[in-house]
Amino acid sequence: MKTQTIVILSQREIEKMRRAGRLAAELLQYLEPLVQPGVSTLQLNDEAERWTLQHGAKSAPLGYKGYPKSICTSVNEVICHGIPNSKQILKDGDIINIDVTPILEGYHGDTSKTFLVGNPAPQAQKLVEVTEECLRLGIAEVKPGAKIGDIGAAIQEYAESFGFSVVRDFVGHGISNIFHTAPDIPHYGIRGRGKKLRAGMVFTIEPMINQGTHQAEMLSDGWTAVTGDRLLSAQFEHTIAVTEDGVEILTLPQN
Repeated sequence: MKTQTIVILSQREIEKMRRAGRLAAELLQYLEPLVQPGVSTLQLNDEAERWTLQHGAKSAPLGYKGYPKSICTSVNEVICHGIPNSKQILKDGDIINIDVTPILEGYHGDTSKTFLVGNPAPQAQKLVEVTEECLRLGIAEVKPGAKIGDIGAAIQEYAESFGFSVVRDFVGHGISNIFHTAPDIPHYGIRGRGKKLRAGMVFTIEPMINQGTHQAEMLSDGWTAVTGDRLLSAQFEHTIAVTEDGVEILTLPQN
């Protein structure tokens, strides 16, 4: 159950979020060279789990509300929450979002990235490029006094200018020592609407952008969400903190 109260994190808590976020970013970096044609999504999962444990952390998704694996692997028309399995073999031209959330010292680092497998078609590459820019533009709106609607408006305006659509069914969320908390962060919206941002708020921005319809369908496994028209979907995600003078991305690797 998602808590409804927005929690303002202390500097000590944000430092813990920073360490967890850095670990999440480094996990994605570790997985990147493994994303190749011929690799199964289960292999990616198992490597992520091994690496996470080796670094003194645990995987938040594993067992979360019954989720069976350590990461989410969402290939092509899968919007989010794709379950890794041994029969799903990556092939040249695929795109795959890998979503990781290690827990370190009790705090969650949540980040995801869409990777190109081999050489996808130009329109697939464009979708991935636009989605990454949507995340950057959404983050750029964050500062004390801004509204949650400003984030979604920036993302929606940019995505739709390319003829793409923004998923409505899944949104960003508050995060701390709890995986999902208030507030919800929609990736569509109207400027000046929604709750006001305050320093110490920590949440994810994770736009899911579709090639065609924004509508999603849930598969029978109860987790995997796919596009209604089975066209491609891409996603990028960072965990961010609202600071006194703007924003800090917590899920960046150490320089």
